[in-house]
Amino acid sequence: MTDKNTNDKGERREMSVREAGKKGGDAVRERYGSEFFEKIGRKGGTATRDRHGVEFYETIGQKGGRVVKEKYGPDFYEEIGHKGGQKVKSLIAEATKVREEKKP
Repeated sequence: MTDKNTNDKGERREMSVREAGKKGGDAVRERYGSEFFEKIGRKGGTATRDRHGVEFYETIGQKGGRVVKEKYGPDFYEEIGHKGGQKVKSLIAEATKVREEKKP
């Protein structure tokens, strides 16, 4: 049987960057917990905002939006908006049903 670090001939092979990143991330999660990633992400976001300003996020959002529009077309936004609206509608209906069931 071969493992991830051996090839079909049983020879050791180098770990890919992706495998190394996953292994490191798993080790960090095991040591510090999942909340650690949220905490450092928030710190990074705050530092980026302080360094570049709030407008930075607006700019990168617009750039991303243009790329998505070029890749998927303008109708894509209508489609995902509709899906989001349907999800909200179902969540409201579900909450209403639960509320009605709890009424005496």
